[in-house]
Amino acid sequence: MSDIQINSNNVDLSNINNSTHEFFQIIKNFDKMDIKEVEPTTKNIKEYIFEGDLSIVIDELFNLIFNKLNEGVDEIKKAIELYHKSAELENYVAQLDLAYIYIHGKGVNKNYDLAFKLSKKLAEKGIPNAINRLGYCYNNGIGTDVDKQKAFELYKKAADLGNSTGISNLGYCYKNGFGTNTNIQKAFDLYQKAADFENSFGINNLGSCYDNGIGTDFDEQKAFELYQKAANLGNYKSQYNVALIYEYGDVVEKDIELAIYWYKKSAEQGYKHAQKKLDELLEE
Repeated sequence: MSDIQINSNNVDLSNINNSTHEFFQIIKNFDKMDIKEVEPTTKNIKEYIFEGDLSIVIDELFNLIFNKLNEGVDEIKKAIELYHKSAELENYVAQLDLAYIYIHGKGVNKNYDLAFKLSKKLAEKGIPNAINRLGYCYNNGIGTDVDKQKAFELYKKAADLGNSTGISNLGYCYKNGFGTNTNIQKAFDLYQKAADFENSFGINNLGSCYDNGIGTDFDEQKAFELYQKAANLGNYKSQYNVALIYEYGDVVEKDIELAIYWYKKSAEQGYKHAQKKLDELLEE
C-alpha cells in the first residue's frame, strides 16, 4: 500500500507544542495570527538549533504560518521578506526555513541553487537539521548532482547527532541500497528508532514495513495503527494510507466519510494522489 517516505523536513507537527523562537514572534505580530498550538519561549534559539532533533518547528512551523495566512498573497510576500531579513542577520532558523522554501517553492519560485547553498553553509556549522537537509539535496539532485553515497554519509552523520528525520532517511538508504549495501533489518530498526522519537516519517515508514512484511512479519492491523498515529501527527502520506484503508474496508470497517476526511487532510498538504481520490469519492 505505502511507499517509504524520505523527507527534507527536520521536525513534525507532533513537536509543535514544545517550543518556538523569536522569529515566529515577528511573523505572529504582523499578521495577528491566533496560533494556539505554539507557546513562546525565551530560551535562546542557538540552544535549540544545535540539538540533535530540533524541538522547535522549522519546516512545519512555516507550513502552519502559511496555512493560517489563508494563502493571502500580500501576507505571504511579507512573510518571505521577513525570512530574508532574518536570514541576512545570520538567523540559523530563518536560513533553514529559506532552504526549505526554495526547495519546495512555498510562496516563491523554486531556487535549488540557493537552497543547496544555504543547506551547505549551515551543515558546515555542524547543525544536524541542515546536515539532513544537505543529504536530501544530494539524494535528489537539488542544486547539485545526485550523489547517493554522499547523501548516505550525511544522513548517517545527522542520525549520529540524534536527528530523528536523519535516522528515518538513513533507514531509507539501507532499505533501497542507496550509498550502502541493502540491509532490510537495519532499515526496519532505524524506522523503529525514528518512530520511538515520535517522528511521523519514521512512524509512517515503520507502518509500511508491517504493511509489506519488510524486516518483520506482515501485520495489516499494526500497519493501520501506525498509519493512524502518524496521520494524527500530520503526516500527509499516512493520512492518505488511512483514507485508503477506510475506503476499502479490508482492515477496518469500511467508512467512506472517514476516507473522505483523511483524503482531504492529505490533499490540503498538496498530495496530488489524495486530491485525485478525494475528487473521485465526491463525484460518486
